[in-house]
Amino acid sequence: MAASYDFPQDLINAQDELTQVRSELQALYQKVPWSAEPLDAWETHANAWRKSSRPASPGWDPEDAAEIARLRAKELELATLIVSHAFWSGIAPADVPAARDALKHHHEQPVS
Repeated sequence: MAASYDFPQDLINAQDELTQVRSELQALYQKVPWSAEPLDAWETHANAWRKSSRPASPGWDPEDAAEIARLRAKELELATLIVSHAFWSGIAPADVPAARDALKHHHEQPVS
């Protein structure tokens, strides 16, 4: 049975917000063109070991670029808060990866 951890609520909240921010960022990345800057279409040459191509990209519009920048900054802020939280100093270094994984999946744990 996996160990259980008594995560402080602010750490849980930060993890939940990080998950939400990453979800929003992923959805936005799916929406915007493949290139942030306008670029021409391209494809690999006929003898390439793996054929690949991309259509022309108009680049990201300024609103999407600003939202991506905001979400990435928030993601960095939350990730920094999580990894530098005082809670981790009370966990044996060898147990931190398992505890970190448990935090990421805390919502899947049965409520006692």
